[in-house]
Amino acid sequence: MDVELRASDDDRNRVVAELHRHTTAGRLTLDEFSDRAGAVWTARTLGDLAALTRDLPALPDPATDGDESVGHGRRELLMVFAAAALTLLLLGGFIAVTR
Repeated sequence: MDVELRASDDDRNRVVAELHRHTTAGRLTLDEFSDRAGAVWTARTLGDLAALTRDLPALPDPATDGDESVGHGRRELLMVFAAAALTLLLLGGFIAVTR
């Protein structure tokens, strides 16, 4: 990466998204995020952008990182829904029999 190349809006959006992910992970406070995000929009070069994340660890790719947890969460939600529906059916059957 040539640090003297001019940064594009896509580069800036990518860095803001990365800063946001670090904030949600607890590595940056909201004030730090605000300061760095403001600096992103005044950065002119890729080197300026890199300086804003230099002290932060590399993050896994968000496109592949969340896929498993989303699928796992959906399965858990489906299981909870199925258990609730079965409970309601059993309760309804019990009420019908006892009347």
